[in-house]
Amino acid sequence: MACRPARVYSSPGMTPIVLHHGLMGFPNLKAGPIKFRYFRKIDRILAERGHPVIVTRVHPTAGIERRARQLKEIILRQLDILGRQDSKVVIIGHSLGGLDARYMISQLGMEDRVSALLTVTTPHRGSSYADWCVRYLQLFGGFRLMRVLGLDVQAAMDLTTENCRLFNEAIPDSPKVRYFSVSAARPWHRVPAFAMHAHKIVQDAEGDNDGLVSVKSSTWARHLGVWPADHWHTINHRLVFELTEPTGDITPFYLQALDQMREEGVDMGENSVNSEASLVGTRA
Repeated sequence: MACRPARVYSSPGMTPIVLHHGLMGFPNLKAGPIKFRYFRKIDRILAERGHPVIVTRVHPTAGIERRARQLKEIILRQLDILGRQDSKVVIIGHSLGGLDARYMISQLGMEDRVSALLTVTTPHRGSSYADWCVRYLQLFGGFRLMRVLGLDVQAAMDLTTENCRLFNEAIPDSPKVRYFSVSAARPWHRVPAFAMHAHKIVQDAEGDNDGLVSVKSSTWARHLGVWPADHWHTINHRLVFELTEPTGDITPFYLQALDQMREEGVDMGENSVNSEASLVGTRA
């Protein structure tokens, strides 16, 4: 599967931000008048702040290396389109997307093109649920069938705890790039029903989690905190009714994380706005 053209929002003066999707990431989907975006409202709020925003589309289930090569191709091509060939970018990688970005920076010569990486609930140390899935897919011949059908599902293997341990040994962080992470967690009764089984598996093995990825696994480098959200809510897909202590729209959390990064020295470009103005603008 060739990577598809990315969407680019162009605004002058600010550092380009790359939004890179995780496993099973989808391009814009449309059903009648209803549109579905992977990074729901997040791309728009970053563009409103003034950042050129590059939204990627890579293979949804391929392994980290293949997806990382497609990510590099997209970033360089879209910077060229923007006329920003010499600009560095800030990458926000959701879930598996954070591992793609780490591989690209370390192994594909992109450490001079990326100023910072923010990973959002990325399984840096793998997922116990991936271990469970791989074990039963192997037991019942699932991988063999997928190979016969010509399907690339290497991502499932790459996300096991053992393979992520090997990944971390082989893929060092670049000293030229700033690395940040955020985690997410919800109790079992506040994740979507389809994720309750995965939540229990991860909870028993690793502790607090968002329905797929534990706080322990998603904590990497400079940790900016734990968002009160499930895995899908971290990209603003709210699949559970929040009757008490609602998190609501997740976009203010993204803006706050970027503000924290800026305060710690990451160049976000000219005309950066302060946190209070950003959050007020989001609620309007």
